[in-house]
Amino acid sequence: MPTVTYDTNVFIDYNPAYFPAGFHMSAVVIQELAAGALDKTRLAELRDARRQYEEDGRLLVPTGEDWYIAGKVLNSLYRGQPVKKGARRPAIDKEEQRRIVRDVLIARTAKRAGATVITKNESDFAKIRPYCAVRTQHPDKFLIK
Repeated sequence: MPTVTYDTNVFIDYNPAYFPAGFHMSAVVIQELAAGALDKTRLAELRDARRQYEEDGRLLVPTGEDWYIAGKVLNSLYRGQPVKKGARRPAIDKEEQRRIVRDVLIARTAKRAGATVITKNESDFAKIRPYCAVRTQHPDKFLIK
């Protein structure tokens, strides 16, 4: 079964009850969900989920190398660096660089695990993909309705 992980927007917009075989949870997504949790009950659910995925070896946690590569990707995006010799890409500004840092970490940890990221945020991942070849799929094409 292919390995997949859900981006934060999937949990917020779809509230999935379906977690396929091969599902891995992103520690970055848990952090984002915890930051937006409305009560202690939700925080406890996220804590328990993190522990369970960690025990099962299915928690995608950025390593030191992931953080370094994320920095390189963000730097390339900020400077509009071409992936290979050729035309420069449109540069992103510092605000956008700060906004997408977690998406870059999700992309990097998913790529390392060979996972596909299920996300509605196709535009940011399209910017990241030339520097970190992560597979993505829109939730409308993946989730059972």
